[in-house]
Parts: sequence; structure tokens; C-alpha cells
Amino acid sequence: MGRKLVIGNLRVQELEHRSGRISYTILAADGSVCRLPDGFLRTCAGGTDRTYAYLLVDHLRWLVSEGLTPESVSMRDLERYMGAVGAEYRGPYGNPWRVGKRPYAQSSLDAAAACLKRFYCYLGSHGENQALAEEFTRKGARLPTKADRRRLFLGHVVQEMAANPLRPARAVRGRHPKMPPDGARTTLLDDLGSARDRMTVTWLADGGFRIGEFCGLHLVDLHLREGAECGECRPPHVHICHRETNPNRSRAKTKPPWTTRNGVVHGGLVRRASPAMIHTYFEYMTTEYPHNADHGMLLIQLHGPGKGQPWSMAGARAMLNRAGIRLDLGKVNPHAWRHLFATNVLDASDGDTLIARDAGGWSSATTVEQIYGHTDLHDPKFTAALDRVWERP
Repeated sequence: MGRKLVIGNLRVQELEHRSGRISYTILAADGSVCRLPDGFLRTCAGGTDRTYAYLLVDHLRWLVSEGLTPESVSMRDLERYMGAVGAEYRGPYGNPWRVGKRPYAQSSLDAAAACLKRFYCYLGSHGENQALAEEFTRKGARLPTKADRRRLFLGHVVQEMAANPLRPARAVRGRHPKMPPDGARTTLLDDLGSARDRMTVTWLADGGFRIGEFCGLHLVDLHLREGAECGECRPPHVHICHRETNPNRSRAKTKPPWTTRNGVVHGGLVRRASPAMIHTYFEYMTTEYPHNADHGMLLIQLHGPGKGQPWSMAGARAMLNRAGIRLDLGKVNPHAWRHLFATNVLDASDGDTLIARDAGGWSSATTVEQIYGHTDLHDPKFTAALDRVWERP
């Protein structure tokens, strides 16, 4: 194998293994595997490899447009790249290496910065562009750990420390998350004729599930009776488990360890289940779920050639979009229900971000505060405060 990295007309290739696991690599125009990107993606966890593959192929195409290679690129070049993908460019031909694509949002820029740091550190460990790898790994440019924060006694004072030099500055608070249309839950539940579809709306709204978490549920993950054998949560609950081999290719974003002992799931991310969730589950299982399903997944297709097979994330999104258009609600995004769930939990707990963090499975209370710590512009208290300022009766 040669040392030169192929960076021609690149594309991402999905690979399905015999075990059912899905992985990703980058191919050149002639179909050959790009050695170093492929080796780097093999080091990434499931789910992360897909995201990094598309971010990395975009970066490699930019290198081609700039006449650069991974062996010759500098930190200054990478800073220019981060600025290019985050800016709107309205030239007559658009961005030459990503025509028609929107600029990266804040979350995508953060992911791109992490991807580039890991990729060039990986290259440095294989003898390529070691000077750039050293810039990433030198003191002050590394990602801090929780132990670092505690050791410096700064965890309660600052929210971010010097880390990845490519990571853009983050605003103290992000933009307001998009919510479902007003009255969407009631309208959808009154209209949808399928028990599965009504369960989907109820579980997304009451459980705050990401769509990948919801579509990836197996029947064994559901402990919907008091005092489940797992012993991890007495009230009815659900275990969200990351699986690489789901036949519908759905994956949970978070990856806490989990195991099955004597047929009982332990670990994963535990999410409480509401009475409405349990009711819609039993309605669905007794009226629509096939008795001979052998895949063990919760959600199934109800019509067409794939009837009885696991329901995909694309199918769930399409169902909600069709219903939204039919009912004049506009586009109904599954993730909007997670935003609404977080907002409702914060309102009910008087703004307790720790409760919201545990209820929705976020990584930290700081994340909840940054995303959802906004005053509701339609809140009566907010309106009353403005009325006092404006001296209205």
C-alpha cells in the first residue's frame, strides 16, 4: 500500500457486514478504498462513523479545490475551511466543492472540528503531517476532561475551557428550539387511524424520545409494569439500548453499556413511561402487532411488501409529515416533540435542569440550560412583566 492518500472524486460508501452491522468508508472515483480515511473511520464508534464519514469527505473535497493534500495542510488552512463551511456564499456558482448545500449550523461546526482533530491526530500517529498533529495535541489545545475541571476547581465557575482550536466560539445560549404546531398532539390523535401511529405521537410527546431511540426499541426493552425485574426503576420504564445490528438501521445516539441477563435487559438509558404511553402500547400490541413477528422490534410496517417488518425512521418521519400536510399543521418534525417535552418538564419543575436532564436523557444539565433555558415569549408571567415596564393597566 502506498503512503499517498487518494483524494480524487470521493464518495461515502455504506458497508453491510454479515452480522448485520453497518459501517462506512470513503472511496475514490475508481472504487478503491482511501486507506487512511478508512483506517480512521474504523476507530470511530457506531453512529459516529457515519457522521464523520460525510464530514470528512466534504473536507477532502475542499482540499482538492484548494490544491492541498492532508499531508501538506496547515492549521491556518483548517481555520479557513471552518470559516468556509460556516459562511453563506452567494457567488454565481456557489461553493465549488459543495454546490447547493447550506452552511453548517453550530452543532455541525462542532462535529466537524472534532472530526478534523481526530483525523489529523490519527494521521500523525501513522507518520503523516506530524507537525499538524502536534499542534492539536500540545498543551492548551487538547480537550479537557471532567477530572481536569474538578482538579482546577473551575467546574462551578466556567462552562468551557481551552480545547479544540478549530471549534468555533459558542454563544452562551442557542436559538429557540422549534416546537410542534399548537394543538398538534390532539389534532393528530383525533385524526390518525392506526394504533401504531397514535402510539408514535404519544411516545414522542410523553417520552421525549429521539426518533432513532424510538424506532430502535425492542420488546424486551419495555418494562411497563411496576417493580420490573431489572430493579433499576420501580415505576414503568423503558431501556434505550444502542444496537449496531437493528434490521431497520436505527440507532440510539447515546451508548451507555447494557446487557441481558436471564432475558431481562439491564443498563442502557432508562426513560420513564407515562400511563398514556402504556395505554397506547397495549392497544397497538393487541390490535396490530403480528403474532408471528420474529425480529423482536417494537415498531412494524403495517402495509406493503414489508408488512410486519421493522418500521424505519424514514417511515415514521414520512407518516408525521403526511399527517401534518393533510391536517394543515405544516411540517411535523419528530424531534420537535423532544423540544416540547424538555420545555414542559422545565416548566413543571420550576426550571430544574437536573430533573429535565434525567427525564430526557441529556448528557448534562448545562446542555439543557443552553438549549432550553429561554423565557417563553408567550408565557403570562413574561407578558405581565412587560406590561409593568410599559405601564399598561
